[in-house]
Amino acid sequence: MIHLNKVHHIAIICTDYQRSLYFYTHVLGFRVLGEHYREARQSYKTDLALGDEYVIELFSFPSPPPRLTHPEAAGLRHLAFEVTNLDDEVKELERLGIAHEPIRMDEITNRRFLFLKDPDDLPIELYER
Repeated sequence: MIHLNKVHHIAIICTDYQRSLYFYTHVLGFRVLGEHYREARQSYKTDLALGDEYVIELFSFPSPPPRLTHPEAAGLRHLAFEVTNLDDEVKELERLGIAHEPIRMDEITNRRFLFLKDPDDLPIELYER
């Protein structure tokens, strides 16, 4: 069994970045922890907190398609769970025969992560503490 600590964050791709940013900050009361424009992707990645807890990654992409099966479509992008040691969890995934992507490095936080899919192809991220 994988040893999850907590839900790490919720990633949302929006169709109108300014409108969504206003909604999450002014309507729901989230606080901007960091706003990063990624020129190569023509995309914002904004980290939002509720109180002191990092909760949401708000993404913008040029003309995201409606969600069918695409991970870069508007709406919920993936579920992320914090783990203490990603190498241990990779061993457990492999022991269980669960396919996963290679470990990657978050370009902003320098933390390691990987993706796998649930039985319905929902992207699940394991993000190392």
